[in-house]
This record gives sequence, structure tokens and C-alpha cells, in this order.
Amino acid sequence: MAEKDVHENDHRSLTVDDDSAGLRVDVFAAAQVDGYSRSQIARYIKEGHLTVNGHPVKANYRLRVGEVVEVALQPPPETAVEPEDIPLDVVYEDDDLIVVNKPAGMVCHPGLGNRTGTLVNALLHHCRKPSLPGAPERAGIVHRLDKGTSGLLLAAKNEPAHRALAAQLKDKTVFREYLAFTWGHLKEPSGTWDLPIGRSISDPTRMRVDHGTGREAITEYKVIERYEICDMLRLRLKTGRTHQIRVHLSHYNHPVFGDPDYSGRESQVKGIAPELRQTARRLLALIDRPALHAARLGFTHPRSQKSLEFAVDPPEDMQKLEQALGEELPG
Repeated sequence: MAEKDVHENDHRSLTVDDDSAGLRVDVFAAAQVDGYSRSQIARYIKEGHLTVNGHPVKANYRLRVGEVVEVALQPPPETAVEPEDIPLDVVYEDDDLIVVNKPAGMVCHPGLGNRTGTLVNALLHHCRKPSLPGAPERAGIVHRLDKGTSGLLLAAKNEPAHRALAAQLKDKTVFREYLAFTWGHLKEPSGTWDLPIGRSISDPTRMRVDHGTGREAITEYKVIERYEICDMLRLRLKTGRTHQIRVHLSHYNHPVFGDPDYSGRESQVKGIAPELRQTARRLLALIDRPALHAARLGFTHPRSQKSLEFAVDPPEDMQKLEQALGEELPG
């Protein structure tokens, strides 16, 4: 964990604290700089874009308390993203924007290991445009959903719309409501979690609550149904950090049901009463992803200034889970 994370355009300054002392500089920087892999950081080190206390180092350099890691982020290379004829569930569309109901299992944008089959590939084909606003690999997407999360997602078709919608997101005026099934029972029926989130040092693909260098993350929740081994929640995002809902729930030992990355599967089964374990495993067999769905989305239209709000039901796997919970494990 770093003591601070200062963002100035494309420059970041990270001060090493006790928790990070002894880590390799490439591991440390990859965990702290969101969106950059360890291999990318290693290339930065080799090219001289990363220094420690102003001096070049090797990737295996071990950090000491108080040292300052400076990273000069470079603009990513322009990479073409090919349009693909992938069916989209379009909820709303006009000349400025599009709202889609993303299925679970679809990645939002291309990356290492998934250059095709993403929502961006589908949007480029659907919108009949060679490019959409923003970085080529983001193609107009205003906010993203995790691969395993289903539901409503917003994308812009032109630069003015993209800027206006991104500003609403930054100002926390975009309304986003989720449905989730979570292990166990939350102590309070409703509340707000204000816990900063940063990237895990030990596993850069995961996030964690980080009071040292984490970025502000606020989630409101309300329990809408209680079953014997889990709760059904309605959650509203005030911020949009990576894995935010999943991290907050996992932090309180109530991970999203079915979440393979944040202890939401077999490890939870082992912690419940023996007589309930067989039923819990039957329920887990109904869903192979986190039981999390972006159910409602609201924002101001960038051109007309009208308030728009959309809602979509959870997909079949979550509906089957809800039905089975009511039949097998009523509250």
C-alpha cells in the first residue's frame, strides 16, 4: 500500500509505506496504477518512464519505506478495433447515445486475451461507424460493467454527448441501481458504505478496501428480501470504482452469491450449517457468475436535457435463483 497517489495529467507519484516496503517496484507500480499490467510497467521501467527517488531502477528493485516512485504514463498506441455483427439488446437509442442490456459473460472492451466478441466490437457494427468517441478500445462507453455482471450500460455516439455524459458521471448525477444476492444477513436493513478502493498488491486483477491510497467509493444499500442463507439487496452507486459493489460486500464478509473472485462460492458453503450445504450447492449450480444485475439507469440527455430512466429485469439465471431461494430457503 502506498502513502499517497497524486494524479497530475499523465504523471503519478507514489510514496512507499510500511506495507509496501520490500516489494519489487514493478509489482508495486502495477498494483497502484489502475489499468496497467506488470508487463506494461516493466516496459516503462526499461524505457525510463519510471524512476525511484529520481533515479532509474530495474524491475526487480526492492522498495524501501519513504521512497518515491514516479511514473510518467504514456498515451496508449492507437489500435484498431474491428466491428462485429454481435446481437445487442438495445433498450434505447437516438443520434447521441445508446443504452443496452449487456448479457453476463460479455466483456465491455477489448484487452489482452479478448480482442473480439466484446461490447465495443458489437457497438461499432451496430452504430455503423468506423469509430466512436473516446479511446479506440472504449468506443463511447461511458461506464463499464464487469464481465459477469448483467444489465444496463450507456454509450455515447459523438464527442459532445460523450463529454456531457462523462461529466454527469463525475458529478455523481448518473443514477445506477443494482440487484444482488449476497451470502449471510447484513446487520442493518439499509445503509451507506463509504470505503475507498484500490488495487490489490498481491493480485492486480482484484481490488480491495484501501484506506491509504484507495479512491473514494460510496455504495448505498437496502435489503429487500431475506432468505435463510442470503439476502437480496438493492444497491445504488454514488461512485463507480472497479468491482465496487463486490469489494464492499466482500469486505463485510457478505460476498455476492456466486462470485468466484471474492469468495462467493464454495468457501461460503463451508461456513454455513451442515444441513444447509447440499441446498447451497444446488443453488450455486444455478448461476456461474456473481448474482449481480444493473437493473436501473438514469441520466440527463446531453442534447434535450430531459431526464431519462430505464429499467430491465434480471436475466433467467437470477430469476431461477430467486425462485429456488423462495422455495427451498424461505426467510
